[in-house]
Amino acid sequence: MNSLKYIFTLVAGLFTAISTLAWNGDITIQTPHTQMLLHAWEGGDLRMAYYGDRTATLQQLRDAGDDLNFSAMPAFGTVDAIEAPALQVQHADGDLNLELKVDNVDTRDEGNATVTVVTMTDKLQPVTVRVFYKAYKRVDVIETWTEISHQEKKAIVLKRYDSGHLTFRQGNVWLTHLHGNWAAETESTQERLTPGMKIIRNTDGARNSHLDAPELMLSLDGQPQENTGRTIGAALCWSGNFELRINTNSHHVHHLYAGIDPLSSEYVLEPKQVFETPHLALTYTDEGMGGVSRTFHRWARTEGMLHRGMKTGDILLNSWEGIYFDITEERIVQMMDDIAKFGGELFVMDDGWFGDKYPRNNDSSSLGDWVVDRRKLPNGIKALTDAARQRGIKFGIWIEPEMSNTKSELFEKHPEWVLQTKGRELKQGRGGTQVVLDMANPEVQDFVFRVVDDLMTQYPEIAYIKWDANASIQNYGSLYLPKQKQSNIYVDYHLGLIKTLKRIRAKYPDLVIQDCASGGGRANYGLLPYFDEFWVSDNNDALQRVYIQYGTSYFFPSNAMAQHIGGVPYWNTGGRITPIKFRCDVAMSGRLGIELQPKHMTDEERAQCTQAFADYKELRPIVQTGNLYRLLSPFSRDGLASLMYVDDAQSHAVLFIYKVDNYCDQPIPRLRMAGLDPDRTYTLTERNVKTGQQPCSLNGKQFTGRFLMSVGIEVPLRDDYASRVFELK
Repeated sequence: MNSLKYIFTLVAGLFTAISTLAWNGDITIQTPHTQMLLHAWEGGDLRMAYYGDRTATLQQLRDAGDDLNFSAMPAFGTVDAIEAPALQVQHADGDLNLELKVDNVDTRDEGNATVTVVTMTDKLQPVTVRVFYKAYKRVDVIETWTEISHQEKKAIVLKRYDSGHLTFRQGNVWLTHLHGNWAAETESTQERLTPGMKIIRNTDGARNSHLDAPELMLSLDGQPQENTGRTIGAALCWSGNFELRINTNSHHVHHLYAGIDPLSSEYVLEPKQVFETPHLALTYTDEGMGGVSRTFHRWARTEGMLHRGMKTGDILLNSWEGIYFDITEERIVQMMDDIAKFGGELFVMDDGWFGDKYPRNNDSSSLGDWVVDRRKLPNGIKALTDAARQRGIKFGIWIEPEMSNTKSELFEKHPEWVLQTKGRELKQGRGGTQVVLDMANPEVQDFVFRVVDDLMTQYPEIAYIKWDANASIQNYGSLYLPKQKQSNIYVDYHLGLIKTLKRIRAKYPDLVIQDCASGGGRANYGLLPYFDEFWVSDNNDALQRVYIQYGTSYFFPSNAMAQHIGGVPYWNTGGRITPIKFRCDVAMSGRLGIELQPKHMTDEERAQCTQAFADYKELRPIVQTGNLYRLLSPFSRDGLASLMYVDDAQSHAVLFIYKVDNYCDQPIPRLRMAGLDPDRTYTLTERNVKTGQQPCSLNGKQFTGRFLMSVGIEVPLRDDYASRVFELK
């Protein structure tokens, strides 16, 4: 018995030693080419030391003079006046301090990733903070987030709860971030980091990427370059209000913080409840901005951040800018005939198909009343899905399930489902009547699920849903949440939305769903795992789309970017007229579609679209799943924009080039490519040649990859809005 007891004691001691070694010392988080180095010790805080390539060790950093003295998740009450906190809570007794000590470090394998969990507790109060680091094995991305829980007798308040914190050396560091507005999304801004606090935030409530976007890049070697230079990329995977902060202080480092915006979002957390912050995705590369983009694109496609994954999207016709609300069965069938003749694969009926008591003839009524308007569609949706099948195409439909109008049967029946404050006048948005449903309410979540479920149950042939969200949260109040938890609204809205989307995806995993929010208002990694693509912008003007799509490509893969050929003169850019070839070439660089009334097209436009569709079907696998190399930026204001996609084998590529400005004696630079095999020979074939013309002089010519990347080619671009598409094999 004594011998057995001795063995048990020895084994227990061994496990204790292993556990202690796991967390009392250095922590290395690794991807194939990058690493994050941290340090933890018993009774002390978790410290951030390094993020970059896999050449450094903690001992080398110490020998080189690094003090390794910055908290990985600095908490209010322990950080000094210079280092801003990433975490702050108010305990049940009013105490605002949080002094975290490391209790344990655990590492586990999760298939395609390794997850390291650092568990910390407050030295006085029963509060636990677990910091997660998820390092992917096939792509250079590390996700970080926190879980906060407690065992206090009453609720505590999370006053700040960032997802992650990163330190990096001061120097000639430049920030690249995106901003814009409705119909003018993703304008790129680049600026050098200077002393002080730089804050990027969005407070729309329901959408978060129309103004400032929740992603950024940090170029560590001076002004940002496309394919060279040490660069960090960061994307907050969240669909609600966010705040990205960069604090530059006198400690010779920059501090990056990312998380939910704390403004009006102090979160009331009950005992034993676990709050998980959004994930912050980080990547590092020495291949410049393009390297960051390619890593995020691969991560999205291969690790589940994009529901479509590596699949390609169909060529579609959306009815919105063709007929707006003027839907009739005759018009819909006519548009189906046209898209089928062009060689398209999908027709999507947009807004205006629903409403009984209140027909949806404009944007002032009917949201929430998801029943077919039989005055417009006397034979219902079944007749349309049948018509699509007969023409060899698929059928899709538009919904806006999170919203309602005060002029609707839903609002009359359930006014309590709308976000509002009792006693205050209800602020109303689009059409003078639009309001937002309370997604924190489980009854509303059930309703939103049923909108999709009822459509798919009645019409299982529906292959595509366009999910829109055309309103911000203007009424800050929930009749569902108790009065002490009103500050949970901004967060619980999105947690309820995600819960509903997970439920939809569990039942309809193969249904294609587009994420639209007045255009690109929800282009974020918080929702993309539940959607197959997003609508990049409500602006279909081809010239402005060059800029919008270029900026969007910084973080999102091309098979997630819906890009449509619009009509001319274009309404929201002063009636600008661009050639049909230019419009086709611009739209072909992502998931191709068309958005106009085909019967109003000229013969030239019809012929060019038919040619573009045919060529695109052959190029689509490379365009939608290839590796992106941006060659010429429209934001440089040099008059040209160019990008190319290359497959993993470097044997097949597609090149796009656009002339975005035109003047006499304009210098057109040689176009130098990227991403090719220098020792292979490539044949150039011009695609989507302008109707009635012959391919340009480069067609059929052969060059080595080394020549194309180091010397380049002279692309003929003489006319206003000239453009070319080349296939390289």
